[in-house]
Amino acid sequence: MNVLIVYAHPEPRSLNGSLKEFSVKRLRDAGHAVQGSDLYAMNWKAALDAGDSLAPATGDRFDPSRASKYAFENGLQSADIAAEQAKLKWADAVILQFPLWWFSMPAIMKGWVERVYAYGFAYGVGEHSDARWGDRYGEGTFAGKRAMLVVTTGGWESHYSPRGINGPIDDVLFPIQHGILYYPGFDVLPPFVVYRTSRIDEEKYAEARDALGERLDNLWNTAPIPFRAQNGGDYRVPELTLKDDIAPGRAGLGVHIK
Repeated sequence: MNVLIVYAHPEPRSLNGSLKEFSVKRLRDAGHAVQGSDLYAMNWKAALDAGDSLAPATGDRFDPSRASKYAFENGLQSADIAAEQAKLKWADAVILQFPLWWFSMPAIMKGWVERVYAYGFAYGVGEHSDARWGDRYGEGTFAGKRAMLVVTTGGWESHYSPRGINGPIDDVLFPIQHGILYYPGFDVLPPFVVYRTSRIDEEKYAEARDALGERLDNLWNTAPIPFRAQNGGDYRVPELTLKDDIAPGRAGLGVHIK
């Protein structure tokens, strides 16, 4: 299988760097092909702007979505964007690895998403009508591919528990797992999270490494998070609210998981 690891940490000698190198070796030793996008090493341009299109400037007001659509459809995307899209097409599974900074991914990785997920490639695909609202949330360009987050955080696991001060880790990661990964069609596996990174000694590192190895070994047989498919019958279209008989009396992020 083909695995793409998109990685964001500025220090190669960090815990993240060590775990990333371990993942590459583990996957290759198991016979998988691996490509990587080390965003800091690549000096990835994070800001989406008019320079992402090679189309001649017209003087019109810059519309990010429209410019993205035109560049994608006409082969006028900047070379770095096109190269990352080719990796995503090639991959059977994608791993996003990053430290949790201020309750989200580092800005450089968010910029990777914003620039690489072009209109017509990762969003804006499929029929939009009163019967369907595009191919997304369970359908789309990446349907049939798998994705998983590998996340490190300085907080204790209890801080991210159901009653923890930071909120449940599944809620914290929901915008990434449901919005960035499930939206364009990935089957999203439960995240691999390493907590309290400042207290990782050799023994705890070995435990984290071995647990990650087990997750990598089972990348193709781990059950994905059972998010509800947009066009699977649970939502009204085009309102895209759950029907009254689905999870009655409940609200919040959890209702979008079966």
